[in-house]
Amino acid sequence: MSTQENRNNRIIEAILEKEKTLCPGAVALIGIYGSFQTGDIHPLSDLDLLILINDDRGWQLGSSFIQDDPGIGHDIYCTSWESLRQDACYTHPHISKLMDSRIVYCADEKYRTELEKLRDQVRKTLAESFGEEDCRKAENELKEARCCYADAMTADELSDVRRYAGGTIYFAENAVALLNKTYFRRGVKRRYEELNAMEKRPENLCGMIEDILTAATAKSAKEKLSLLMKELNVCFQKARQSIQQAKKPAGPETLSGTYEEMYSNWHGKMIQAAELGDRHLAFMSLVSLNEMMSGISSEVDIKSYDALSVYDPGNLRKTAEGFETLMKNYLQEYDRAGIKANRFPGLDAFVASYLESGET
Repeated sequence: MSTQENRNNRIIEAILEKEKTLCPGAVALIGIYGSFQTGDIHPLSDLDLLILINDDRGWQLGSSFIQDDPGIGHDIYCTSWESLRQDACYTHPHISKLMDSRIVYCADEKYRTELEKLRDQVRKTLAESFGEEDCRKAENELKEARCCYADAMTADELSDVRRYAGGTIYFAENAVALLNKTYFRRGVKRRYEELNAMEKRPENLCGMIEDILTAATAKSAKEKLSLLMKELNVCFQKARQSIQQAKKPAGPETLSGTYEEMYSNWHGKMIQAAELGDRHLAFMSLVSLNEMMSGISSEVDIKSYDALSVYDPGNLRKTAEGFETLMKNYLQEYDRAGIKANRFPGLDAFVASYLESGET
């Protein structure tokens, strides 16, 4: 038995001995993961343990210490069943502790059975074809990367840019792993190797990350970060397109009321914006309109519309006219779908129609 193996066994034995006297029955099982499971052992490798506890008494077993000879830091921490169940939902790729731990102690076989159920849950998820839910999970990590990227781009000092760049890289790597429906099986020191083995990724992902790490100025780091984010966006756009479902046909069930809603929400605002010279009102109204149009065209078989293309900050009357043109063009979707806009020459006509439609 090697010196490291002997050390590991002594740590595990100490945990179990303390459990007997301090919190009997609190430990369900103990497993080894990390370098001592994958074989990536270094003379300074610490021991990564899954210490699965049954109740809050088990938290007392946690401890951190430094072993001066040979200079290794150890972090003994516990994991609850609830935490492991959350990992089994596969919302992040750091689930090696759940999936790969080699069990070296089990208080009762029922705990091993429960662990295998959670592992089977993940295996089933990973085996299924990449779909909408998988894409959303990956996009959630990408959103976190974008938030860190925004912080980096507004920072001035190189140290701050680097700090936020670290967050950007962390979440970007997570996003790529989820995009490929996999998880990180090895440590950070093997991250490039694992990323390069993934099919859905920017072609030079690791090279772009390395460029960020070698950037010597805040300006350079921001430029490299921007390149990484642009390539990630392209990668995700391709993934999203690959799972796009067939759009719903344009008809009364999918389009009725949308034209009237757009007109109601923004027609008056666009006229007022032109009269008052209010760029903010005009711009934000078009932003909202654009979101609504994009949402409809992503689900219904109609043309795509770019509402912001009519915005002219120097001529808001022209902008308002552009809005009216957009509305006329969108109304053609009604014509093609055989829908008549719900318009009335006056309130009396509406009230009469409104009341009549409720009669049985």
